[in-house]
Amino acid sequence: MLRLSHVSKHFGGLAVLQDVSFEVPAGSVFGLIGPNGAGKTTVFNLITGLLAPTGGEITLTGKSLLGMAPHRITRLGLGRTFQNIRIFKEMSLLDNVIVGMHAHLDYGLPAWLLSLPRFRAQERRARDRAAELLSWVGLEANAADLADNLSYGDQRKLELARALATEPKLLLLDEPVAGMNASEKVELMTQVRTIAQRGYTIFMIEHDMRFVMGLCAQIAVLNFGRVIAQGTPEQIRCDPQVIEAYLGRDDDAPAHEAAP
Repeated sequence: MLRLSHVSKHFGGLAVLQDVSFEVPAGSVFGLIGPNGAGKTTVFNLITGLLAPTGGEITLTGKSLLGMAPHRITRLGLGRTFQNIRIFKEMSLLDNVIVGMHAHLDYGLPAWLLSLPRFRAQERRARDRAAELLSWVGLEANAADLADNLSYGDQRKLELARALATEPKLLLLDEPVAGMNASEKVELMTQVRTIAQRGYTIFMIEHDMRFVMGLCAQIAVLNFGRVIAQGTPEQIRCDPQVIEAYLGRDDDAPAHEAAP
């Protein structure tokens, strides 16, 4: 579904990413983890076209994303949530989700101004689909409410529903449970698992290891802009480089004594 090959990103003389390569298989839930400042969000910004890589190749279903504008990448089938919630707080939940469908609505300005049948038909389908997506995240009962009235956890769920409204082949989740309490995390884990079972490919960045290990079949680990490990949750959990990156070790101690 997604392939990064020898991707690098420099800001002036600072190398944020260096020779990053990994693949996200279609139909999988894939995780990218690493300490703060490792370059994880930069990876997402490169994939979505918000930044251009200094070197390397990024492909989605075999198509190069290099030089492509974010809205064109969305039309190719890539949806995203953000680390900092970005919703329209003065709009209803339903309208927030419909906004996510803009890349797939093609009735044009004249049809909208004149309320032509083509516009009305697409608008009806969009509202039905938005209501369905809100039900996926447990917010259907609040569809007409203003987004500003939602709790923090429910705002996260609304952003997830809007990302799904772009009809993505690949869904990027940037720290989806950041700021959530324990019960909200458990609920969202169940919802993300159900979304994956519906056939979506999911690629997430997350610091909550229980959430990542409970959902992801494969995980890549970044540290100082380089991939230091890839594998299953069990392999990642036991990898000495990963343990060192997260916990550090005494340079006078043998590597196998670095962490409990």
